[in-house]
Amino acid sequence: MSQEKIRVLFVCLGNICRSPMAEAVFRDMVRREGLADRFVIDSAGLGGWHEGDPPHIGTRRQLDRAGISYEGIRARKIRDDDFTGFDYIVAMDEDNVRQLHRLGREAASRVMKLLDPVPDSKLRDVPDPYYTGNFDQTYELVTAGCRALLEKIKAERLT
Repeated sequence: MSQEKIRVLFVCLGNICRSPMAEAVFRDMVRREGLADRFVIDSAGLGGWHEGDPPHIGTRRQLDRAGISYEGIRARKIRDDDFTGFDYIVAMDEDNVRQLHRLGREAASRVMKLLDPVPDSKLRDVPDPYYTGNFDQTYELVTAGCRALLEKIKAERLT
């Protein structure tokens, strides 16, 4: 009997900093837990300015330091079929959530912020390091959010 894959899409503004970092971190966590065959994990941007580009150098440096692969990750713009094709649409901040709701009203119940399942997080949004330059903070928040998201999904779908 085949098990349906759990489909997770991470979304930020341009898909070169936060969402590809979350995609790579979440893939790594899922792989380490032996669950890679149960998931489809991707990322996308609300804009297509960087389409086809690899993650930002700051994201790549952060992932390299952590020993996390970002192989094959390329920026892309969110598509209409993403709203029906993913079980979890995970935005990095409130502005991303608002834009996603405008684009895919039917998927509103599947849209959440990455830090929503992190109960003790002082921040509710992951600041954009493209503007702040603080990739260390982004990595810490993304890691906490991905860890909490994986626990949420395991409780909802893998028990």
